[in-house]
Amino acid sequence: MTDAVQRAYRAACPGCGAPVEFRSLASTHAVCGFCQSTVVREGDALKRIGKMAEVFDDYSPLQLFAQGKFNGTGFTVVGRLQYKTEQGMWTEWLCALDDGSTASLSEDNGSFVWSKTASTARTLPQPHQWVIGNTTAINGKGYSVTSIQKAALMAAQGELPKLPALGEQFTVVELRSSSEEVISIDYGASPPALSSGVAVALQNLLLTGLRDVTNKTGMGGKEAKGRHFNCPNCGSAVDVKLDTSQSIVCSSCSSVIDLSQGTGGEIKHAVQDEPVRPLIPLGSLGTLQGKSWQVVGFQHRLGQEVGDEDESFGWDEYLLYNSTAGFLFLVDASDGWSIVKPATGAPEVKSNSTVKYQGANYALQYAYKAETTYVAGEFYWRVERGQKTYSEDFANGKLILSREQSSGAGGQEITWSVGSKVDAQTVVQAFKLKGQEEKFNRDVVPLAASSGSGMSLMTWIVLIFILFVVFSMMSRCSRNCDPRVENCNTSYRTGGGSYGGYSSGGGGHK
Repeated sequence: MTDAVQRAYRAACPGCGAPVEFRSLASTHAVCGFCQSTVVREGDALKRIGKMAEVFDDYSPLQLFAQGKFNGTGFTVVGRLQYKTEQGMWTEWLCALDDGSTASLSEDNGSFVWSKTASTARTLPQPHQWVIGNTTAINGKGYSVTSIQKAALMAAQGELPKLPALGEQFTVVELRSSSEEVISIDYGASPPALSSGVAVALQNLLLTGLRDVTNKTGMGGKEAKGRHFNCPNCGSAVDVKLDTSQSIVCSSCSSVIDLSQGTGGEIKHAVQDEPVRPLIPLGSLGTLQGKSWQVVGFQHRLGQEVGDEDESFGWDEYLLYNSTAGFLFLVDASDGWSIVKPATGAPEVKSNSTVKYQGANYALQYAYKAETTYVAGEFYWRVERGQKTYSEDFANGKLILSREQSSGAGGQEITWSVGSKVDAQTVVQAFKLKGQEEKFNRDVVPLAASSGSGMSLMTWIVLIFILFVVFSMMSRCSRNCDPRVENCNTSYRTGGGSYGGYSSGGGGHK
């Protein structure tokens, strides 16, 4: 038992009599795990001051009293806070360290940031004075302003360092550096509360006491608590598999259903009629980068390069999910495939056309407007047909770096995503789609050369036929291809995509 646990304080809940334990000296409040009473310590007694909403049961592998180590110092997870913005949710796990200090482990769609309270000598701007995309300095280090959002606390569990104002909106500003650091400024406190964090991987925290988040489908969540309801458009049964999904598409009528307000109230929906068909079926399991992934979402997007509004191009994005690694995007553009994940940090801007990320320079290739035209499956953000963003693609060889800026009533956000090209054969093998190679290979056509110094007549016939097919496809793409439903590319863009729009910022505040 650690010193921190030996200093634990326990008393009976004034609401139901169940034991309420404080493991951190910094905790002043707690939420009873049995009756959700919010209690405050007053000497050797507890006082009930209200009731907290129950936390939304998500797919997280973390839970209260899990233990681990950060930089050699042990810690125990003692509390949980769940926040909500217009477009999604994030969770902050409160940790009591063995040295008596506290920290938070912020979780957002499978990415994590370890943060501690920070301070600065400079006077922080008012919320309305921040400008998305601008650079600023905190304690002599450069940061980019990547998020300005309105947020509200929705629920809490366990020990709390202060009494939160449930449901009251406040502004959160997020700054990110090229070295994967995150500064969060919470304007719900006076003066504003500052925290500084770094990206972490769960496996590096040596965690014990995690909960089992897998079920027979290989996805997260608990089967017994799955959400079920009838489609508000056609009445067919809709089964929500991921507990934190904000949108889902009815498999019967393809209506996009907004789940951001839950399934008990009014459910908004939008009917889709475009004949888009994913090459990789929803629900497919595949192995990429040494991990097992399941295809849970799909969207087709339409792009227009800035300054060339007459030409459009289309591409597909597959949302992949792993119960411990979170989400990944598999992008299918006209020039090939790529694997992409949102970055925790923000690159250093060197010029209007060059950025630097993790020691490498990336050159701007394309600037374009993007719009979502078709979706299927489940999404951790509130996806909508017609969602529009402004994007820029940067490249360094096979490496891809994309910047996407989105805005809404609840705020503005810039999401950086990093990835690399992958050949079509890797995708085919990953999802066990042998025999369907011709659907995936758009830019490479395998030819078996005959033995000897020349090619046989049959090989020439095959080659001429292939060239005829290729030229026919190019002609069709330039004249008749509809980029709203196909992966057309009349602007020669390399690919990429939104990777979620309001997507995971790497585990910090949304």
